[in-house]
Amino acid sequence: MALTDKQLIAELAGGKFKPVYLLMGDEDYYIDKVSDWMETNIVDETLRDFDQTVVYGRDVDMKTVVGHCKRYPMMSPVHLVLVKEAQGIDKRQWENLVPYLQQPSPQTVLVLCYRHGTLDKRTAVYKAISAAGVVYETPKVYDNQVPAWIKGEVVSHGRSITDKAAMMLCEFLGTDLGLAANELSKLYPLVPEGGLIDESLVEQQVGVSKDYNVFELQSAIGRRDPVMCNRIVNYFAANPKKNPIQQVLPLLYGYFLKVMFYHQLENKSDAAKVLGCAPVFVKDYAQAAANYSLGKLATCIGYLYEADLRSKGVRNSGTVTDGEILKELVFKIIH
Repeated sequence: MALTDKQLIAELAGGKFKPVYLLMGDEDYYIDKVSDWMETNIVDETLRDFDQTVVYGRDVDMKTVVGHCKRYPMMSPVHLVLVKEAQGIDKRQWENLVPYLQQPSPQTVLVLCYRHGTLDKRTAVYKAISAAGVVYETPKVYDNQVPAWIKGEVVSHGRSITDKAAMMLCEFLGTDLGLAANELSKLYPLVPEGGLIDESLVEQQVGVSKDYNVFELQSAIGRRDPVMCNRIVNYFAANPKKNPIQQVLPLLYGYFLKVMFYHQLENKSDAAKVLGCAPVFVKDYAQAAANYSLGKLATCIGYLYEADLRSKGVRNSGTVTDGEILKELVFKIIH
C-alpha cells in the first residue's frame, strides 16, 4: 500500500530519518505539505543557518548537491539538504547521486522535491533512492474527487462542510489543492471546533455567489428552468472576471457527460460512486436525464464546442461578447 502524506509525516515526527527522500508526482500540494514539515521541524530553528541547506534545482547540479550531503552537521544531530524543484536538475546529472547513495552519510537527510511528474523508475538513480531511503509519490486527485477531498480536509481540522459549499469551492477554485487548502484556512478561524462551513460563509469570505454560480446554473439547466437560467447567465455576463466563460464551459461539459453516464447506468444505485458526487446530488442528475435524451445531450455538447470556438475568436468578428455567447448557448440548450 502506498505511503500517505500523514503516514510519512508521522514517521518523520518519530525522529528516525532515512538518508534520502524523493517526493514526486503531479499533486504539488502534497509535496509542499511534506517538504514544508521537514523544513520546519527536522532542524531546530536556531540551528538552521548552520545545519540546513536549501537549494533549487535550476540553480545547482547534482555534484553540488552531493557535496552538500557530505558535509557534517555543526550543531544539530543531522544536516538537512532540501532540494526544491529538483526536476530542474539536468536528467543526465542524476546518475552522479548513485555513488553517494551506495554509502550515504548517516548524519545527512537529503530531500528531493520532484514536482510536475515522476523520476523514471527504470533508472539506476531511482533504484538507488528506493534502496537507501523513501520514495513518496503523490496521489493524483481528479476533478470529481475534489469535493470529497475538500470535505476530508475540513474534517481533519475538526469541522464539517455542506455538500453545496464544497461544490461551490471546487467549481470556483478548480483542482488546485493548494489554493483550496489556502481558502479553507481562512474559514477555520471563523467556525468553532465542531462547527459547520456552509454556502453563506463561502459566499461571504471566498467571493463566490451561493445563488449565481456554475453549480446552480447546472441545476437550472437540468430542470430546464428558463427564469433561473436567465438570472444566472445575466449575472455571469455582468461579472465576467468572476465567471469567465473559459471556466464555465469545461464545467458544463463535465456536467453533460455525467448526465450521459447516468442515462446509461444499469444500476442507478451506483450513481453517486460512478459520477463522483455526494448522494444528495444524484436526484439532480436523474431529473436532468429525464429532461434530456442522449441525442439532445450530444447536441448540447456540440453547442459547447461551438461556444468555445467563438469565445476564442473563431467565427466571431469580435463584436459578440462572452456574455452574449453564454446567453445564446444556454438558450439553445434548454429549448
